[in-house]
Amino acid sequence: MTEYAHPEMLVSTQWVEDHLENLSELRLVEVDVDTSLYEQGHIPGAVAWNWENQLQDQVRRDVLNQGDFNQLMSQSGISNNSTVILYGDNNNWFAAYALWQMKLYGHADVRIMNGGRKKWVEENRVLTNEISEYPAGSYQVKSVDFSIRARRNQVHEKLDQLDTNSLVDVRSPDEFTGKIIAPPGLPETAQRAGRIPGAKNIPWGQAANEDGTFKSADELVELYNSKDITGDKDIVAYCRIGERSSHTWFVLRYLLGYSNVSNYDGSWTEWGNLVDAPTVTGPE
Repeated sequence: MTEYAHPEMLVSTQWVEDHLENLSELRLVEVDVDTSLYEQGHIPGAVAWNWENQLQDQVRRDVLNQGDFNQLMSQSGISNNSTVILYGDNNNWFAAYALWQMKLYGHADVRIMNGGRKKWVEENRVLTNEISEYPAGSYQVKSVDFSIRARRNQVHEKLDQLDTNSLVDVRSPDEFTGKIIAPPGLPETAQRAGRIPGAKNIPWGQAANEDGTFKSADELVELYNSKDITGDKDIVAYCRIGERSSHTWFVLRYLLGYSNVSNYDGSWTEWGNLVDAPTVTGPE
């Protein structure tokens, strides 16, 4: 059986439980799609990040700027040397988005709890309603890595080079074919339906097991190879607003070890609103 390329990027629910007595250099962070879940019960010692107003610039449609990122880390009691364990609902959907953003700003030790909130709850592990608070730190970004972020101009340039580049559309088949523009009930959307020409559809959830854990390395290789998404190519993942594609980016970059993988966080909300951006509808 093939091992994950970077198994150190995952911790188990048991590992987290075993470390709850010593959180001095360990910080647990819950990041949920449903931002009310933290108040209903969370892992003892965990802080919560709200993806809507803490992981996005509130004026520009963008990731946090460096100053706001420093502030978020500092107020969460996170230092540059902290080991950060991220987890959340929906198979760690937004936990992966938070990890991607932390890697943009060069945080050295950040990992995901495999199985996320779902697995923790299903295993009847301890939950608390006590809000976790830590002394504010003085976090300072030491380096940035924007090679893991694709911008719209970079994506456009790849359209004529699909023999050496791959676009992975991780949305649902109905979004990919243009039957719908966005999942029901989600407000941020585009004017046009469809996909970027040449993109392959591998919905993000196919990388997870029923219990929320990631599939084995062998299963993941088979899944992505079936659509010719291989490690010798320059790969860009995208979805609607960049959070589902962060999950796929994590799988490709850290579990399979593909070195040239980036996340187009502008995703369909940006591409589907651009003037003169090519789109395709219908079956692949």
